Amino acid sequence: MVLSVLNSTNILFLLVSLALALGQGGSAGPASTVEPSVTSPVIVIGFVGGFISHDNAVHGGVQLAARLRKNYPSRVYVQVYENHRAQKAHEEILRLLDADHDGDLSAEEKQKARIIIYGHSWGASETVNLARALQSDGIPVLLTIQVDSVAKPGEDDSLIPANVAQAVNFYQSNGFLHGRSQIRAADPSHTQIVENVRFDYAANPVRCEGYPWFARAFEKPHIEIECDQNLLNRVESLIRSKLPSPMPSGAAQ
Repeated sequence: MVLSVLNSTNILFLLVSLALALGQGGSAGPASTVEPSVTSPVIVIGFVGGFISHDNAVHGGVQLAARLRKNYPSRVYVQVYENHRAQKAHEEILRLLDADHDGDLSAEEKQKARIIIYGHSWGASETVNLARALQSDGIPVLLTIQVDSVAKPGEDDSLIPANVAQAVNFYQSNGFLHGRSQIRAADPSHTQIVENVRFDYAANPVRCEGYPWFARAFEKPHIEIECDQNLLNRVESLIRSKLPSPMPSGAAQ
């Protein structure tokens, strides 16, 4: 009789314990020990043309980068490079994508990449060249923007690689130095050529301040497209469409 009571007590205890355990399944229990994965920032890379320094604020692409940095002090990485320093830009992208800092990019880290590349003249050519290098790495690119693209020796600035989701080309056709009139997708099923847009500065001249005399004399339309505020606004709008909403002024980052 005593053994029967003990067994009944033990069984009751087990049933109550099980009910409590099941009941806690839907309630707020201890915090999970699995931390959310660290994500890389949206990466915006700009390339200046010719032999221009990356911090020469006369140029529209440098001014654009400064505005983006001010509006996005976190969550967005913005940097401008000389067009002959594309390898450094490539290395920096790989570093930024390595969210767990193990020195090796996983498939997940690659596929989470959010990259935008823009450039003027030779910098526009380097925009496509960097996208092609990232394709070899298996890394997608959200958007490329070419402004009066002039192909660098050994580079093809007309064919957009299939890792690029969208590509835009702005150009002008006047003067000794002018941009490529058309870009096309290597694989139209993967890349949308948003538009090839021609600007005419013979009919609508733009005043460019701070440029050297030889640029104003021999490259006038080629620099007008770079300092055209209307075009810069379009480029900025395209880039911002891919960025997270900026934090309100004074908000914690």
